[in-house]
Amino acid sequence: MTSTPGSAGRTAATTPPPSEHPGRVRRFDTAERLVHRATAALMLLCVATAACLYVPALAELVGRRALVVTLHEWSGLLLPVPFLLGLGSRAFRKDLRRLNRFGPHDRIWLRAALRRGRGPGERPAGKFNAGQKLYAAWIAGAVLVMLGTGLLMWFTHLAPLVWRNGATFVHDWLALTIGVVLIGHIRMALADPEARRGMRSGSVERPWARREHPLWDPDRD
Repeated sequence: MTSTPGSAGRTAATTPPPSEHPGRVRRFDTAERLVHRATAALMLLCVATAACLYVPALAELVGRRALVVTLHEWSGLLLPVPFLLGLGSRAFRKDLRRLNRFGPHDRIWLRAALRRGRGPGERPAGKFNAGQKLYAAWIAGAVLVMLGTGLLMWFTHLAPLVWRNGATFVHDWLALTIGVVLIGHIRMALADPEARRGMRSGSVERPWARREHPLWDPDRD
């Protein structure tokens, strides 16, 4: 059996990879998913150990306060590491640029979200919607503040007492705020199985991408 010259190349170009279903599109690469998982694990460890340190009932239940303090300190110190390692990924850097851009369609998305509008075209979004952009910016700033205040509390010789007292106040209340925001983030993820599947497997259904992120063209990504 003979083949027409060039036919193999055209077929290879139009055939999706064996690991990806034709009805699905690539959303995140391996590096991005690993950064998300590592950051989530460290963040949850920070929050869990903080709860064990500040809630008396949990402190009595867990015990071993010195170990909990050590886990809390080191998980917080390591929290920026997955992000820094992720900068070696081209796809990760590209998505960071997307998250840092806030356009007119994002303001439309936010207005629709405030009035709970879910009609066709009411929430225009690129690869990331306005809510995801705001969450990413807020959590990045919160982590930096927590890291700075935590270092002042850990290394007491770095600043005078009044600074350490202020750092403790900011650290404690911001930790509570982070816990509340994370609960909201997890609730939204649980309400969208396809978004979770995209972060777990790296690909999403094409109809979901068109509906939730109509301004994103995955074929040109």
